[in-house]
Amino acid sequence: MAGGGSVARSDHGRKYEGGVTAFVVIACLVAAMGGLMFGYDIGISGGVTSMDSFLKSFFPHVYKKQHGNDNHKENMYCKFDDHLLTLFTSSLYLAALIASFFASATTRRYGRKVSMLFGGLVFLGGAILNGAAVNVAMLIIGRLMLGVGVGFANQSVPVYLSEMAPANLRGALNIGFQMAITIGILAANLINYGTSKIKSGWGWRISLGLAAAPAILFTVGSLFLPDTPNSILERGNHEKAKTMLQRIRGTSNVDEEFQDLVDASTAAKQVEHPWKNFTGRKYRPQLIICTFIPFFQQLTGINVIMFYAPVLFKTLGFGDDASLMSAVITGVVNVVATMVSVYSVDKLGRKALFLEGGVQMILCQVVVAVMIGRAFGTEGEGDMSKRVSSLMLLFICAYVAAFAWSWGPLGWLVPSEVCPLEIRSAGQATNVSVNMFFTFVIGQFFLSMLCHMKFGLFLFFGGFVIIMTVFIYYFVPETKNVPIEDMNQVWKEHGFWSQYVSDDNTRYQFLRVQANKAICVVSISDF
Repeated sequence: MAGGGSVARSDHGRKYEGGVTAFVVIACLVAAMGGLMFGYDIGISGGVTSMDSFLKSFFPHVYKKQHGNDNHKENMYCKFDDHLLTLFTSSLYLAALIASFFASATTRRYGRKVSMLFGGLVFLGGAILNGAAVNVAMLIIGRLMLGVGVGFANQSVPVYLSEMAPANLRGALNIGFQMAITIGILAANLINYGTSKIKSGWGWRISLGLAAAPAILFTVGSLFLPDTPNSILERGNHEKAKTMLQRIRGTSNVDEEFQDLVDASTAAKQVEHPWKNFTGRKYRPQLIICTFIPFFQQLTGINVIMFYAPVLFKTLGFGDDASLMSAVITGVVNVVATMVSVYSVDKLGRKALFLEGGVQMILCQVVVAVMIGRAFGTEGEGDMSKRVSSLMLLFICAYVAAFAWSWGPLGWLVPSEVCPLEIRSAGQATNVSVNMFFTFVIGQFFLSMLCHMKFGLFLFFGGFVIIMTVFIYYFVPETKNVPIEDMNQVWKEHGFWSQYVSDDNTRYQFLRVQANKAICVVSISDF
């Protein structure tokens, strides 16, 4: 680990003493376990809803429609089209949307740590209720509790990671959250594959109940986490904040970085209504980024794969075991490709990964749509050879890989790092709520869309990927290696956004005057 002698540099010339300490790495690893909860839930629901024992217990009408009979064969695209079934998956994200607004106030007033702890506890309760469910009502209530936990974790963890990490490694450490999500998805896929083999028919209870494992890890870990210097300053404790900054940077020489944090905190406290300010012209770039990035992230169609991979593969003619194993394969690809992003995000930059990932996803979606269309047409009748199925799985894996090293991690990283302290909680709440809303929409209506749009659904999502790739090219600036409190300079230098960002922050250029061992902060505008 780097000691106190290293220097963190940014592309905008700012230099801070200190480096990456073991303390920071451990804290970020513990915080990133919040992603395990989110990822496990994403991966587990699709496998569970493809299990016959689960469908017989809670959705017998779907089970009958899926298997059909000799006299009536259900259209291949419509076998799982049932809104009550999809509500089991999507209700979590509706709860997460609502919870994110309460989490914003909690994160700002009580700190990031308290939000994480509360989210872990509520998620744990939801996991226990789901594992013990005896009717659909218990399932939905449990899912709603899981959603509250996800809303609080997704609100606080990316902000926590961005504030703890040094600028030159903020991308890699923040992507730890996305890495944990992918590991959670893979673990869920493997568990589903194993529990589906249980002959007694209660394997789905193990799948749902084991969501308690990441919740316990995250909750216990949160008890021992320190709060970030930014959050401590936000609540008025300067000495404690400076001590914490020295500890996480591994050096006592943190005066310059700490003063920047003090300046940002002072400016933030002059903002009485962060939500009102966030929607004003001054913060228009941040508002657009925190709204459109999560919107486009969900319109890539990735949750078609992540939520419903076993259901989708089963719909496309894979057998029960083959569909679950195919989901495991995509889960492995997801984890490995996310590691590519961890390695390259602070070297290649955010924008390059966004653009490459977008182009690759477009090509894969078009190929998959053509293959499904040729095999099943619009009537949902036909068959897919083993060779064609394997080839299609290959292109789906290439699509998942492209998302995993671009829009997956960067969809959480970029919104969490572009907002100044005074609107950071509001910005992250917007990011989470928009993400959760469209996750809910996709989760609730995907199977109906598949039934009505057939293979054209993949072209539908591909069209949005084209739009969002153009959006990234023209409107998203590069933010790699830029200190989080120096981000305003990025907008000033951007060809489009510079017209919205004023030089008001020059009012907060401070003279450092040492007197009686205290730093007196004086605004230039007072002269």
